[in-house]
Amino acid sequence: MPRDRVVVVGSGVAGLVSAFALAARGLDVTVLERAAAPGGKMREIAIGSSRIDSGPTVFTMRWVFDELFAAAGRNFTDHVRLRPLEILARHAWDEHARLDLFADQERTVEAIGNFAGAEEADGYRAFCRDTRRIYEILEKPFLRVSQPSMGGLIGADGLRGLMRLPQIKPFSSMWSALGRYFVDPRLRQLFARYATYCGSSPYLAPATLMLVAHVEREGVWSIDGGMHALAKALADCVTSFGGTIRYGEDVSEVLISGGRASGVRLASGEHIAADAVIMNADVGAIADGMFGVSARRAATAIPLRARSLSAMTWSVVAKADGFPLHRHNVFFSSDYAAEFDDIFAHDRLPRRPTVYVCAQDRDNQDIAPGGPERFLVLVNAPANGDRRVYEAAEVERCAQRTFGMLERCGLRIQPQADAMQVTTPADFNRMFPATGGALYGRSSHGWTASFQRPGVRTRIPGLYLAGGSTHPGPGVPMAALSGRSAAASLLADLTSRGSFRRTAMRGGTSMR
Repeated sequence: MPRDRVVVVGSGVAGLVSAFALAARGLDVTVLERAAAPGGKMREIAIGSSRIDSGPTVFTMRWVFDELFAAAGRNFTDHVRLRPLEILARHAWDEHARLDLFADQERTVEAIGNFAGAEEADGYRAFCRDTRRIYEILEKPFLRVSQPSMGGLIGADGLRGLMRLPQIKPFSSMWSALGRYFVDPRLRQLFARYATYCGSSPYLAPATLMLVAHVEREGVWSIDGGMHALAKALADCVTSFGGTIRYGEDVSEVLISGGRASGVRLASGEHIAADAVIMNADVGAIADGMFGVSARRAATAIPLRARSLSAMTWSVVAKADGFPLHRHNVFFSSDYAAEFDDIFAHDRLPRRPTVYVCAQDRDNQDIAPGGPERFLVLVNAPANGDRRVYEAAEVERCAQRTFGMLERCGLRIQPQADAMQVTTPADFNRMFPATGGALYGRSSHGWTASFQRPGVRTRIPGLYLAGGSTHPGPGVPMAALSGRSAAASLLADLTSRGSFRRTAMRGGTSMR
């Protein structure tokens, strides 16, 4: 009997997860990727013999992948080696003010008490309690559904559900809400940074996003071989279940026949027929017509003012000294409000940036490996890469501000000759067109923003969306959830049409 044919456009984490889930159920899956390797934004850059994770670097919500692999009869840890981090991140404000957050909550309480006093430690306990409650309220009716709604959040509890709504703090900004827990402005700044995980300003994003702090407390892992190893493992699983991944293939059009998605046309002119198509692409690219005029109505364009953050990054092989780096390190701006005002109000690179440094050769130790190390250095930037050219002089000024900030905190990074690659918002826009370089889709500004992200189903039957610009949002685990949701929705629709032609898993199983 012929199998249902599915084309997945894009091999970012959402596309790979969709392909994995569908191939494991026996569908005929073809993934089309215009790059030479899987991963999408989860990319790596080669500098000499070193390969540097130059996209997402923080791995959380491991349960998303445990569930994905278990549903296919496999064990996630048979494919990806994880190391839990004892220190979630190291933070610095100057050469002397430093604070670590730990996986062990009580160690963090003690560290905050030593850093800012007993009242602030008590505030952190209250913050932990409330962020856990926000996450627990939202996991099932929001994170795990294909399309969120206010009615879904309230649920069958009626008035009780409505009364529970204020507990997720949708109507307060993150910055104002944090003032109820912390008096010390440094702590307020530290926990406000979680808004940037969704590409947003903490002054404009709802306090609901404080749940990201709970997600990190539940565990942060490093992956042997880097985050790109996760993409490779997912791709290997797709092919082991009989799926096909074709690299270097540019999709020019989603084909519509009889009102349904019926396949794709490649830039080469080749037609690939399909019973359904999953688009692992930014919704802005779809709405811009990059996949054909007929597919444009599957997504709504993101207004310029609603774009999320972009970034300026430096992938570096260098020697470092003067600061006891851990794997994840944050060096905070002396004027946090001005940083986001520069980006969102004035559409320019921040004059006093907060700097993130991922020291990729360090896990649960402060000790340098003794030679050159691999670093990703990142500052937030406006998503204007489709409207302006970043000249060399402007990039150099940004580098001076960025590495100057690190030196003021005691960290000196000395790159080897020709051992640094810069990525600007314009570069991100070239890699991910029609975004301006926005890395997170729509910003999460205002309490309605989360409901404005599209769900996985579209107005075109047989055409589904997946990725960080769709619900439930950006980040590796969230994009993976969207991929799982797209696959589940597709399977449900095939079943309801009476056309699901195969459900057996292919490629063998491992139940260890």
